[in-house]
Amino acid sequence: MSQRILLTGATGQVGGELVPLLRPLGDIYVPARDEMDLADVASVRRVIQAVQPRWIVNPAAYTAVDKAESESDLAYAINAESVRAIGEEARSINAGVIHFSTDYVFDGKGTQPYREEDSTGPAGVYGASKLAGEKALAESGAAYLIFRTSWVYGATGKNFLRTILKAAAERERLRVVADQHGAPTWSRDLARMVAHVIQQVEKTVPQEDLSQSVMKVKGIYHASGGGETTWHGFAVEAIRRMRERVPEAKLAEVDAIATEDYPTPAKRPMNSRLNCERLMTTFDWKMMDWRDSLREVIAEL
Repeated sequence: MSQRILLTGATGQVGGELVPLLRPLGDIYVPARDEMDLADVASVRRVIQAVQPRWIVNPAAYTAVDKAESESDLAYAINAESVRAIGEEARSINAGVIHFSTDYVFDGKGTQPYREEDSTGPAGVYGASKLAGEKALAESGAAYLIFRTSWVYGATGKNFLRTILKAAAERERLRVVADQHGAPTWSRDLARMVAHVIQQVEKTVPQEDLSQSVMKVKGIYHASGGGETTWHGFAVEAIRRMRERVPEAKLAEVDAIATEDYPTPAKRPMNSRLNCERLMTTFDWKMMDWRDSLREVIAEL
């Protein structure tokens, strides 16, 4: 497969996992921060015009959920305005766009796993900026695929798993929220899914008709880990597996608390569960159960 793939956020959790997985699929172009700054729309347009990619894969985002409450302009610039520019430039060169979004576009009050067509209603700036990005990409006229995910973690980068294991090694007891429900999602599983989707799409069309092929399956897909748990459940299972791996390690016990006992500047969804049936139906891809992915990630630490 001969093509150029423009990848943003290559130093992030998902972007870092995408680099080796996308290499067999084409010539990967990873712009440096000073070359393509997502807070600077002009630089986004300039790079896309210069690179002329066949695919644009955009896992980069402003993800500081609490900080976004006081940095709304920056959050919207990165999560919405840059996405609009990506879409408009992709449309002009008939490139396909793969973009990531989040469970935070929902209000979290639902009692069932959210489907793609369910009503959105973000409770904070981060979720609102990501929803604005979804709408901007849809309005751009680009051939796009949006993958909403949740609770992303891996063996590297800044994430809940690494934070909780570090804290568990330093303290005797931890207090973790037990009334927010969702599914941890391995960054590598997301990257594998993207590579699979690109291959699936490319099989259906001649080289020159990529955008038409993406248009046939364009839209929003949910892609989060299988099963469900709480942040407390995730922490307990992570520590249990780490104890199995390192029996001599002294790790903290974990106490369950309510969301109201751990106030944060931004409101968190109580229900972050996502129904991923559309991903399976369209692309024949099932995300890993969070317990299985956790076992593999712990083995890498």
